[in-house]
Amino acid sequence: MTSVYDGARIAAGYAFDRPAVHERILLPLAAAPRAECALDVGCGAGRSTAALAPYARTVVGLEPIASMLAHRSAVAPAAEFVVGEAERLPFARGSFDLVTAAGSLNYVDLDLFLPEAARVLTDGGRLYVYDFSEGRHAVGTDSLAGWFAAFEHHFPWPPGYRPLAPAALPWGEHGLRLVRCADTEVALELTGAQYLRYVLSEVNVNAALARGGSADEVVRWCTETLAPVFGSGSLRVRFCGYLAEAVRIAR
Repeated sequence: MTSVYDGARIAAGYAFDRPAVHERILLPLAAAPRAECALDVGCGAGRSTAALAPYARTVVGLEPIASMLAHRSAVAPAAEFVVGEAERLPFARGSFDLVTAAGSLNYVDLDLFLPEAARVLTDGGRLYVYDFSEGRHAVGTDSLAGWFAAFEHHFPWPPGYRPLAPAALPWGEHGLRLVRCADTEVALELTGAQYLRYVLSEVNVNAALARGGSADEVVRWCTETLAPVFGSGSLRVRFCGYLAEAVRIAR
């Protein structure tokens, strides 16, 4: 079955039109020693991989959909990239002292991924799992939330995404120990034009176009309905999520 993430349009949108949320969520990594080698599982276009650059000497992004990596050299020029699956990590035992997964584990078999993550981690290596919601709320106003509800109704989300509760995962069964699980929130100042580019990169829009929708009509609807929400100014858009950290227990 073809993935809604497979295609030139969504690869470009994820590479160039997404807000810089990963960098903010990963700031706690600055308190830990710099990793020698980090792996970003389900890296998409490479934005989450690029965000790891300050925290590891070598960074590798793993992505199952090859087309998503079309702009990897522009997005994360210092990183290495591999096409592969989270359930079958193509790396030797103990290859990484830092592994991250940003919103990708909602699509994988966790019973296969967790032992694989433990296998490729060094003893004491860290696994960070995080995700964040769509930017559906803004600070100080309900207007964006109302618009986003209409946006979701107009362009329904495709199936496949499964909610993840990191605190409930069987970490210990796979040689991992959960040491942190906290809610996060990032608020970014976005203009109407920036927010428009962001929402047009969303997977529900891509799914609508894959069903035969008109790109011109999608852009027109979003542009016209967003105009009164942003006016000529900007909004502080909220991206709410979580960050969980687990440590590889010594073998």
